[in-house]
Amino acid sequence: MKDTLAWQEYCKTLASSIQECCTRTPVSGGPAALVNQLEQQLPEWQFRHRFNRGGWYRLGGVVDGAGNSLSENLESWSEQTLDEHDGDMASLLDALDANARYATRLVGSTHYLVAPAGESPDDFLQLEVEELQEMQGHRLGEGDPSSLLELIDPDAPHAQLKPLGLPTYRFRRLLHMGSTLQRMAAQSPEPPAIQRLMEDWNESSAGHTTSFNNHWVIALREYLDRYQQTQYRAQPIPILSGKPPRFDVEQGTRELKLQAALQAFDKEVGYPLAWYFHMLTTKAVPAWVAQVVVEDALAGFAYLPQRDVDVVRRWLHRPYAL
Repeated sequence: MKDTLAWQEYCKTLASSIQECCTRTPVSGGPAALVNQLEQQLPEWQFRHRFNRGGWYRLGGVVDGAGNSLSENLESWSEQTLDEHDGDMASLLDALDANARYATRLVGSTHYLVAPAGESPDDFLQLEVEELQEMQGHRLGEGDPSSLLELIDPDAPHAQLKPLGLPTYRFRRLLHMGSTLQRMAAQSPEPPAIQRLMEDWNESSAGHTTSFNNHWVIALREYLDRYQQTQYRAQPIPILSGKPPRFDVEQGTRELKLQAALQAFDKEVGYPLAWYFHMLTTKAVPAWVAQVVVEDALAGFAYLPQRDVDVVRRWLHRPYAL
């Protein structure tokens, strides 16, 4: 088994091959075409598409009225152009009024793909591929912005977005999840919540029934701390076709009625103890349920395996959430 540093280096060696796959694969073929390219390029890894998270964008560049690119970096272009006008925003706006310039944005979604690397819940590769399309947005200077921020990314741009080309795939990152979580654990004397979640999964009926990456991906946010060291924050995202099942049970419900509600929730999600993991993450199940489940078990009404009762009881003594 590779150690943390070895996994980091190994993932870097795969990056160029994955970038080639992204470049060669047309978005029109859908995620299946991307998976097929990865199978051909990296037959030793069986990547599966798990989730697509959209609804985001990032700033793009600058184009003229005909859609010709003037810069690929809107922020740098704006700062440089303002400097050319000696920092005079009014002068810059006059120039933009005479010569129309448009901001572009990269409208995107993130595809999450996974490939198993071992038996433990966190022993898998997670690949993130962005699907991006450059769109022409607002005319620079409209609305009389008073700052560069308002010029670049106004709160309510009036222009309709106009495609400037076909969407493309772009490699974002490849991580071995286990080694990533180990790096996160080294950041603090207390184990991070995501690591505790993995331990709970491993020890529960869920971990004895199915793989974690069959039902979850992990969204990672990377940032630099005050010492300029890379830090991560992790948020598990359930792989569902829509929202989590509705758990419409009154507080204080217990025994047979609560048992039926928990079993129905687990059945709809697709694995045992799903209600517990959604209690920690999506909050689809309220926290009082954990207390009642353990009370029922202690009273002799045991509708969970002992391993699951132990997981829930441990959480009650030392709760966490994501």
